[in-house]
Amino acid sequence: MSRPAAGTSTAPTARQVWTRVRGAVLVLALVLIGGLALATVRSTDAHASLDPRSADPHGSLAVAELLRARGVTVTVATTLDEAIASTATGTTLLVTTPDLLTDSQQSTLHTAMENSTGRTVLIGAGRASLATLAPGVTSAPSTPVRERTPDCTLPAATRAGSVDLGGERYEPSPGTTASACYHADGLPTLLHLPADDTGRGPDTVLLGSPDILYNSRLDQRGNASLALQLLGSQPHLVWYLPSLSDASATADTPAGDTTGNFLSLIPSGWLWGTLQLALAALLAALWRGRRLGPLVTERLPVALRASEATEGRARLYRKANARDRAASVLRTATRSRLAPLLGVAVQDAHAPDRLLPALSARLPETTADPKDLLFGPAPADDATLIRLADQLDALEREVRTS
Repeated sequence: MSRPAAGTSTAPTARQVWTRVRGAVLVLALVLIGGLALATVRSTDAHASLDPRSADPHGSLAVAELLRARGVTVTVATTLDEAIASTATGTTLLVTTPDLLTDSQQSTLHTAMENSTGRTVLIGAGRASLATLAPGVTSAPSTPVRERTPDCTLPAATRAGSVDLGGERYEPSPGTTASACYHADGLPTLLHLPADDTGRGPDTVLLGSPDILYNSRLDQRGNASLALQLLGSQPHLVWYLPSLSDASATADTPAGDTTGNFLSLIPSGWLWGTLQLALAALLAALWRGRRLGPLVTERLPVALRASEATEGRARLYRKANARDRAASVLRTATRSRLAPLLGVAVQDAHAPDRLLPALSARLPETTADPKDLLFGPAPADDATLIRLADQLDALEREVRTS
């Protein structure tokens, strides 16, 4: 049975390659598995948040069931077309994340709101959507969610009393007819913009945070009361959950241009983090690759015997399975010592056509051809390497004594 081919420092075996890289592969695998697990958990949480079909703590199944018990039909829409198609007379449209809508989606939604006689409730609307969906209203820096009192005359708020609100704060422009409730540092976290005197136009409610709709908070304070009054004023509720998979979200992207759409999905923090890592890698490369000047030979602090240095280098070669390198060093040293003995110039010591003829003329005819010995292939195993060293030593002794 033939033995498997042994690897060398320049041609390692698959086992040797695996031994060297398995640590890095393990770390990379752990990073990928952790990233996938984190992405899965976050995507699951994002789907459950404010979903009227979800019983998770941040879902809204409880308020949806209470509305159905009061005779309100609840329709879930995941695309803008579904939301607008389901909106009619006597309908409340709830938009959970209006800032996620593109400019064209916001314009389409605002047109539908203008033509509606129902109510629109916007959750957490910020600067990205207020200019289109609620003209005349600006947002201020968000505030933490905590218990707040109504401080207004809006019937739904006065009946509900204290609730858990925060998030976005709103500031209507002068002359805007609005009911401002649940103030934080002087600005409301709930703003009601009523329809005009003819009953046309959007009856809009801006809610700074969605906490009163969460399953985990619905039974606290007046959260349930306020949620039912805001969402149950009409017999039909359309619960719109904007998503990036909506086909209408691509209307702002030119045909064939997918780069910008892809980059827009990456959080800005990741982009900045990647840039910082790239800069750190560049600085590390410059630091490790710098040259402070020419190399300077320094005297060793202690004297080492030649035999100890030879044994230490031999151990390093053996540990790396560098039999090819070790054999090359042995042959080079032998050729360099033989050249002066044979009358060959030192610069020609490693040229077979110069060294071998002089060597053959010096040795007896019974001596084996030294070509394989001085210029042959790398040894296949350690035993062959040891035998090569012995043969080179014997060849040098024979030349010296001839």
